[in-house]
Amino acid sequence: MDPQYYCEIVNQITENVEKVIKGKSHTVKLAIVALLSGGHLLIEDVPGVGKTMLARALAKSIDAKFQRIQFTPDLLPSDVTGVSVYNQKSGVFEFQPGPIFANIVLIDEINRTTPRTQSSLLEAMAERQVSVDGITYMLPDPFFVIATQNPIEFYGTYPLPEGQRDRFLMAIGLGYPSFKVEKEIALDQMVRHPIEDLSPVISLEDFKRVQSAVKEVSIDETVLDYIVSLVHATRNSPELLLGASPRGSLALVKISQALSLS
Repeated sequence: MDPQYYCEIVNQITENVEKVIKGKSHTVKLAIVALLSGGHLLIEDVPGVGKTMLARALAKSIDAKFQRIQFTPDLLPSDVTGVSVYNQKSGVFEFQPGPIFANIVLIDEINRTTPRTQSSLLEAMAERQVSVDGITYMLPDPFFVIATQNPIEFYGTYPLPEGQRDRFLMAIGLGYPSFKVEKEIALDQMVRHPIEDLSPVISLEDFKRVQSAVKEVSIDETVLDYIVSLVHATRNSPELLLGASPRGSLALVKISQALSLS
């Protein structure tokens, strides 16, 4: 494994995404780290700051299949996972995959749908598969969910319980751009959106190899001790109602491995 080669690939992906998401280098890097780590990302921010464009730019950069699902109160689990439809010609039920069958899936306003539909998504995120009518279907590899929440409107919403939020590797926000960056964005989009001209910098198969390389990064025992100490500290702090679970330690390990190649 050549760490320099993988670092260059990650830098190319970052630079490509930043052609669309301007002035948010740190946020873009965190999103790429989450993708490399094989986890999922929760973005909590107001509308119009680029959450959808971030997901689309990531998908285009690695030549991945992208799907966007708008969560609404009337959305059913089958609208996400898919449904079996009876074929009169063949006389058998055929599975019609739902929009969850993509490499990068944007779930817009995850807190707008019912807990039942939320659970069907979170099960797919954890198991990387869906079960319909007793048959299991594997999701594509890689499989990366970016879910969004609007932090200022809670009427008619179903907030994610802490146990379900724990399914996400990290939660971030984009925030408003600076005056200079916002002016640059307005100028860039006067004729056409930069996302339309974005090209892949790596094939999907090559990106999967980069993901595999992340898992091979070794971590010194002193770093592991520090990670576990941080997580244990959250359980003993009087300022916190609930400390991090062992999944928190695993998440920090994965993030550390991915950061070492970025």
